[in-house]
Amino acid sequence: LGALRRVLVRLQRLLAPEPAALFRLLQRPPAWVAPEDRQELRQSTEEFTVVLSDLAALHERIKLLQEEIAARVNEDNNRSLFLLTIVTVMALPINLIAGLLGMNVGGVPLSQHPHGFWLVLGFTALVTGAIAWLLLRLQRPH
Repeated sequence: LGALRRVLVRLQRLLAPEPAALFRLLQRPPAWVAPEDRQELRQSTEEFTVVLSDLAALHERIKLLQEEIAARVNEDNNRSLFLLTIVTVMALPINLIAGLLGMNVGGVPLSQHPHGFWLVLGFTALVTGAIAWLLLRLQRPH
């Protein structure tokens, strides 16, 4: 579409002044131009003007199509970025707990408890599930 649009712009720049020049010529034609030729030139000039207006319409149509495509691409990018944000927020509790438990300092919670690992794992899964449920609930339209 971009290449077509550039070609149309070039054609419009090159051809747009021509119908006005031809109409001026037809207002005061040289003596050597026959009346039949004048009529054919007038018809050709009118057709030329129609073609130029069609080129302008095509240019606008291509412009609208490009804007629509850009809007769709932006929408897809926004959706991907939103999904990435959700995944990042869902991984936050896991990262926080892993960071706290991996510090190699004394006083790690539940380190002496026989089921401490499973309690921390269950708590992390519960918090992650709650965040996922909340985000998915907020994402749905009401």
